[in-house]
Amino acid sequence: MATAHILILESDTKISRQLSGTLQKQGFNVTQCQDVSEGLMVMPADYFDLILVNAFLPTNDDLSPLQAIRSWGQTPVIVLSSINTTAKRIESFQQGADDFISKPIDSTEIVLRVNAILRRTHKGESNIEGEIDIDHLRLLKSRQQVFYRGDNLAFTPIQFRLLWILAENRFKVVSKQFLYRAVLNRQFSRYDRSLEMHLSRIRKKFIEVGISADRFATIHGKGYRFS
Repeated sequence: MATAHILILESDTKISRQLSGTLQKQGFNVTQCQDVSEGLMVMPADYFDLILVNAFLPTNDDLSPLQAIRSWGQTPVIVLSSINTTAKRIESFQQGADDFISKPIDSTEIVLRVNAILRRTHKGESNIEGEIDIDHLRLLKSRQQVFYRGDNLAFTPIQFRLLWILAENRFKVVSKQFLYRAVLNRQFSRYDRSLEMHLSRIRKKFIEVGISADRFATIHGKGYRFS
């Protein structure tokens, strides 16, 4: 089955790594960012199924991290806070939090809370759509397989992830910064050509079976678009 994609917005790299490791062991896809602007400005809307956010991350305006997320979309949010007071909990829920967890974070508790929210929002493992059909192109997320006119096209896991994200957000420009995080699990560097290499190989495979390379557009200075 396909599984949920979780975004961690946490400036403490040790906590972020611990959370990521715990959730990945449960089979979740995890992306880590250290500030709100990085996490929200580089991603397509509604890409993530759940967001874990440090209550005290700075933002580029006067909004709290939670308010900034809510101005972007309605993805479920768990607030992580080092201040465990009734006032802080009430404030978080008033601003739109779906749950509140105080630090230090217990690994068992975070897994239970995450699963509970995903079940409640119908975005648990068994409920996430795991198939994309575009013309004669079919992507199966659970098996990481791609078919064109019934023929199986061989892609590496990284190439499949890249293709899936672009296809899932077709007609939208997906930034390089976001793709480096979501596909390669590292920060974007203008000197790193890894993403372009993987996209080039996908284009080549498409051309071999008769799919136009124009389906992938490079939007200079912004990212890529699949149409």
